[in-house]
Amino acid sequence: MSTTTTGDGAGLRRVTGWLLVVGAVAFAVAATVLSSTFEWPDILREPPQVVLAAFVAGGTSLVWTWFAVAWTYGILLVPILLLPAALGRRDDPVLGAATFVGAASVLLSLIGFLRWVFVVPGLAGSYVAGDPTTKAAVAAAWIAQHQFGGALLGEHLGQLLVIGWSVTVSVVVVRTGMLWRWVGWAGLVASVLYGFNQGDILATAVPGFPVFDLAGFAGSTLWAIWLIALGLAVLRAPIRRPTAAAVPAPTGGS
Repeated sequence: MSTTTTGDGAGLRRVTGWLLVVGAVAFAVAATVLSSTFEWPDILREPPQVVLAAFVAGGTSLVWTWFAVAWTYGILLVPILLLPAALGRRDDPVLGAATFVGAASVLLSLIGFLRWVFVVPGLAGSYVAGDPTTKAAVAAAWIAQHQFGGALLGEHLGQLLVIGWSVTVSVVVVRTGMLWRWVGWAGLVASVLYGFNQGDILATAVPGFPVFDLAGFAGSTLWAIWLIALGLAVLRAPIRRPTAAAVPAPTGGS
């Protein structure tokens, strides 16, 4: 098996590369707005009375900010699905499996984000307007949906699966040199650091579980930068694709 550099599929590479860059940048902008207006992600670990009151205070603009956060992240679904074809590796079983995992991670994260648009507003309104009995019931409902839709689906599974995708892509890049190898090494570093954020998530279910406080911010930031680097590599780096070894032509006998 040998490799070669080819110019085929330039249009597909442009679409994939730009969507990786645009998705990462757009999500970073939306997440920054959310952080400045709702103290996200720190507020996720606050008790229901704090979170729900702050959500109501944020009004309709906060709901639309969550909507923007969700669908700017959702942009990444498309380049994740296109990446094997853009790299000329549609038949690579490893990238194929990683693509399935990466796509599933985006869908799980969308569930986590979009519950703030479709589930939380009703709970928050009922909590703020309710009597003590109603508040207690809503607080219990909030914790249940927050742990299931947020901590379990969006954060635990969503993050773990996307880390699995990025680790696999990075390892393939390092082993094959199909893109700049430094992009693969950077992806591994960012993914490992991002993985330490699981401590904060597991601590919501297992009190006392070790937490690495900087892993969430530093890991997610480096991971977003890696996505941009991956997009630029797809756009600019020569793509080394697997090709079948040349078969010698048969020779005639006399």
